[in-house]
This record gives sequence, C-alpha cells and structure tokens, in this order.
Amino acid sequence: MKPDIPVALTQRGPAEHERREQIINAAFEHFRHFGYAKTSVADLAKAIGVSSAYIYKFFESKQAIGEAVCSQRVGQIGLALREIASSNETATLRLRTIFKALMTKSLDLFFDDRRLHDIAAVAAAQHWKSALNHRAELYSIVQHVVVDGRESGEFERKTPLDEVCMAITSVMTPFSHPLMLEQKTPEQLEERVVAITSLVLRSLSN
Repeated sequence: MKPDIPVALTQRGPAEHERREQIINAAFEHFRHFGYAKTSVADLAKAIGVSSAYIYKFFESKQAIGEAVCSQRVGQIGLALREIASSNETATLRLRTIFKALMTKSLDLFFDDRRLHDIAAVAAAQHWKSALNHRAELYSIVQHVVVDGRESGEFERKTPLDEVCMAITSVMTPFSHPLMLEQKTPEQLEERVVAITSLVLRSLSN
C-alpha cells in the first residue's frame, strides 16, 4: 500500500444512514464511560433501542464500530492539519506549525478522556485501518507542504520526494502515537517537537 492512500473501512449497509450515526455516537459515549473492552454490541443495541442483529447490518463486529469511532475522532486532527497545510504561509512556517498542532491536538484528543485514549492505543497497537489511515493522511499533508516548499525554492529538490515525506512522517510518530505520547510530559514533548522540527527544516533547506 502506498503510504498516502487510505484503506477503506469495512462497511455494511448504506454509507449515509441515520442508524449508522446513532450506533457510532452510542459507541463513542459507551467507550468514554466504560471503555472499549467492557462495551458489547448488545450494550450499544440497548442504548439505541434496536437488536444486536440490526447493528450487524451496518457493522460486522465491535472492532468495525471502534474503527468508525476512531476514524471520526482522529479525522478532526487531519482536518485541522489540512487547513494549516493549505494556508498562505510559507512552507517552512506551515511545516513547523503542523508539527506543533499535531502534538497539541493529539494530546487533547487522547488524554482529555482516558477511555478514548485506551481505544486509540488499541487501534495503534493492532494496526487498525483507522490508525493506518491517520498515518496516510499525515503523509499526504506533509507531501503537500514539501511540494509547495520545493516550488517556492525554500526546500531542496535532490532527495526523492517519497523518501523525504516518509522520513518526516516517521519522525512525527512520537507526537501522534497514543502509547508514545504517554511516555513523556507535555513539557518534554514541547521541547522535542521544537528540536525535531528545526532539524527537519535544516535538512530540507535549499
């Protein structure tokens, strides 16, 4: 799989359906209060007043529901970073801002509610499609900024583009992976994101 191509989530039934959204919303609330491991499909069915069999018309398993919840939550990070990447600032400033925003928004998402952190950790550890798609989104965002930087003359053009984007996406991992985020204090992460961003930008300079 190319690193910038998302993986389709397993899906049943129509993509746009009121019940699908109800299931995802109910799952989000249950995961927040009880945790992913302690929530069953039967619990979700009871919450929205349908049978477990009905839920299986939209999702093949609890994991598929968890994937949908994770995709929805981390998708918020992707949207925010995409907005930065599409701004009129210099490529250098955009890339620096993206690193910082990725760290800040990942911390807010994963640690604002410990139960949500738990499901994000499961998604990352088990390589759920939602986690792979988040990485693909980061790669695509980085690629957009690097291409702009090369066209403006800010960044060098000799290194293959895919090599550059893969390296940058890889060094972003400590600022987006839920299990790695919890190993450092916010102050330590702040110090590291500044140092790593500066190193990346020096390596890109023309």
